[in-house]
Amino acid sequence: MSYLCGMTSSYFSYNKPKVIQALRYHFISRKEIKIMMILVNVFAIASAALFYFKKISPFAFLISSLLWFIMMIVFWYILPTVIYRGAKTFKDSFRVILGEQHFGIENDRGSNSWTWDKFSTWMESPHFFHLYFNSRSFFIVPKEAFEGDQEHEVRKILKEKIRK
Repeated sequence: MSYLCGMTSSYFSYNKPKVIQALRYHFISRKEIKIMMILVNVFAIASAALFYFKKISPFAFLISSLLWFIMMIVFWYILPTVIYRGAKTFKDSFRVILGEQHFGIENDRGSNSWTWDKFSTWMESPHFFHLYFNSRSFFIVPKEAFEGDQEHEVRKILKEKIRK
């Protein structure tokens, strides 16, 4: 169970509200979504200013506000919920293995393992470690799966094995 013996291993299952929050972090951290949110916010602020100076109609201001509101609902509620419901992974229990040469997961139905070079990057959110294969494909591991100093050991392993 310790990094000193070359492997850290732990059992976990997912908590729905925490997974939804982790998926929000994933979406908000994507560069293309950040850019889109900035552009929509600038558009909303500009339309508010133009409406205040009576350069546009109330209808145009309403449309820009509605666009902002819909985008926030989609990225904050709809997208994470749809992904959670569609992924059987989040309803299962796993054992995670962080070895010297690989990252592995296993459960009653099977196991899989990846060498560390298969991961492009990693990110940490309040409740999870996000391990990315590419910008859209990732695996999340709950921090609560690791007791005591293990969370710090996992962070150390990820910093050492995966470029950030």
